[in-house]
Amino acid sequence: MDPMGFVLGMSALSAGICTLSGLGSGLGQGIAAGRAAEAVGRQPEARGEILSTMLVGCALAETCSIYGLLIALILLLANPLVVFLQ
Repeated sequence: MDPMGFVLGMSALSAGICTLSGLGSGLGQGIAAGRAAEAVGRQPEARGEILSTMLVGCALAETCSIYGLLIALILLLANPLVVFLQ
């Protein structure tokens, strides 16, 4: 088996798994937005607090998917593991 091909193949597989973090982030943000809309419907006077809390939570969830994308791009484009094969 070619070690270079193995490392590149596993890097591509790992990058694909890293991009799945966007799936969880999107689901979480959708659920949070739905629950925030329900909460505003029940208590319209607390709209500001509910929306600010939801936006902070969505921003934190989005950073998780951005980190996954960053790691995937590093594995695909820079690939620091190839140095160990030479």
